[in-house]
Amino acid sequence: MQTPDSESNLPLPEMQNGMKQGAPVKKILIVDDEPDILEFLHYNLRKEGYQVVTAPDGLQAIQVAEREKPNLILLDIMMPEMDGVETCRQLRSRKEFDDTPIAFLTARDEDFSQIAALDVGGDDYITKPIKPRVLVSRINALLRRSGRATEEETRTISLHDLVIDKDKVLVFKGEKIIELPRKEFEILWLLASKPGRVFTREEIFDKIWGADVIVGNRTIDVHIRKLREHIGETYIKTMKGIGYKFDF
Repeated sequence: MQTPDSESNLPLPEMQNGMKQGAPVKKILIVDDEPDILEFLHYNLRKEGYQVVTAPDGLQAIQVAEREKPNLILLDIMMPEMDGVETCRQLRSRKEFDDTPIAFLTARDEDFSQIAALDVGGDDYITKPIKPRVLVSRINALLRRSGRATEEETRTISLHDLVIDKDKVLVFKGEKIIELPRKEFEILWLLASKPGRVFTREEIFDKIWGADVIVGNRTIDVHIRKLREHIGETYIKTMKGIGYKFDF
């Protein structure tokens, strides 16, 4: 029998889930400490035409992800060595996984668990017992969303009563048009592009100013304060000692 942590040599189906023949096969990393779950997911996703790699815990997941560069990661929350939330946090701290969809798997359905998973940058939350059709549908949706973002970058973000237009460098709040200085706009766009995800000050520095640009330690705090003056106090949350996130 094929082991969950190995790749099958069987030929992949030519066409599954709308994937056209000849199109690159999507690679999925499954991370779970239960061998039965790994085998179950491995079998069902291979059957749908996906390439599958696995890891039994968070520490190994990071190593496998860096080596295999998966298109999507399925991540169990409750694991030894390093739990799923911390694994996701560490993956999101690496530039190469900024836009990789991450879906959490867990038998727990408490609100705090779901919130913790999404707050560190998770894109979806799937509870066990896992229904194969539901799982495949959610994976397809995440990959389609990710593919559209890759092929054609989103130019507007609409959240609650805010519309952020990247082409016009304008923010619309209801009937009000808000013109922001360039750096404030870029910070807002960065935070709003992933609502709920916490961006560290170091990430914001790197993405907005670049790693080679030296600015003062309070620069981001000043820009955030001015940004709040323009759009309101409720959208950008301070995570003490860490950074900021967009929320409402």
